[in-house]
Amino acid sequence: MSTKFSILITTKNRLNDLKITLQNIATLIDRYEMECMVCDDGSNDGTSDFVSLNYPKIQLISHKLSKGLLYNRNYMLNRTSALYAISLDDDAHFISSNTLEIIEEYFNDNLTCGLIAFRVFWGLEPPRTHVTLDHAHQVSDFVGCGHVWRMDAWRLIPDYPEWFEFYGEESFASMQLFKNDWQIHYVPEILVHHRVNMKARKIDNDFLLRQRRSLRSGWYLYFICYPKRVMFIRFLSSLSSQIRRKTFKGNMLATLAIFQGLFDVLRNLSNIFKCNVRLSYKTYTEFVTLPKGIVYWHPDDNYI
Repeated sequence: MSTKFSILITTKNRLNDLKITLQNIATLIDRYEMECMVCDDGSNDGTSDFVSLNYPKIQLISHKLSKGLLYNRNYMLNRTSALYAISLDDDAHFISSNTLEIIEEYFNDNLTCGLIAFRVFWGLEPPRTHVTLDHAHQVSDFVGCGHVWRMDAWRLIPDYPEWFEFYGEESFASMQLFKNDWQIHYVPEILVHHRVNMKARKIDNDFLLRQRRSLRSGWYLYFICYPKRVMFIRFLSSLSSQIRRKTFKGNMLATLAIFQGLFDVLRNLSNIFKCNVRLSYKTYTEFVTLPKGIVYWHPDDNYI
C-alpha cells in the first residue's frame, strides 16, 4: 500500500526537545500508512545516533554541515511520496486525538483545500482545556510549527525561497497557493502543543536576529509577490511605521534590526530580481480580504 501520510521534522542541537516530540508521536510513526522523516541539520549533540538507535522506522537525513531550515523543508517535501505531508517543529506534538483521520476526511470533503493549518497552543505547559469555540474556515496564511500539505498542491507552487533563511516562507507559500487556486483552511479540531517559553524568547540572545529576519521577510515579500503598483507603497509604509514606533521612541536595538533588514534587502537584490512569482492586482486584492491565519490559540476562560 502506498504511503498516505508523512511527518517531517527538521532539528539541530535540540535533542531533548526532539525526544519529547518523538515520544509523543510514537504511535503515529508506527502506523502502517505513515512515514516519518527527521532531518538532522548538522547537530553535534548525538541526535542522529539517538534517532537511528531508537526509531529504526524513521527515515533519517543527517547533514554534517548545516544546510538551513528551508533547504531541509524543501528537500523533505520534494522527497516524500505521501499524499499528505505533516510539518512539525522539533518542540511540538499533537495533543488532539484521531489526527490522521481528521486530516484525511477534511481534505476529502474540501477538494480546493491545499493546506490545513492546525490550532497551536504556545507554552511550556499544555493548555488546561482542549475545548474551543473556533470553527474551521479559510484563512490567508499558516504557521510553520504545525500544518499539513496536500502534496498535489505543494507540487504546483515554487519551493520555499531558501535565501529567506527563516521567517516569511509560509507567507510566500500562502500567496503562491492562492495564486494557483488553492485554499488554506484553519482546522481547530487538530490541536498542537508548541512547547515554547514565550517570555524567555523576548530576552534570548537571538531576539535581535529574529526581529531582523521578521522585518526583512516582509520586505522581501513586497518586492517579489505584491503587484508593482503597491509594492513600494507597502514597503515605505512599513519602513516609516517601524521608524515612527521604534526609532523615534528611542528603541536603539529595534532600530539596529531595521537597518540590518534594509541591508539584507540590498544584499539580496539579485534574488529578488530573479523571482517571477508576483500576484496580479486582481488576485492580490482578493487575497488581502481573507481572514488572517490564527497563530496563537488561547483557551476560552469560560471553559477553564
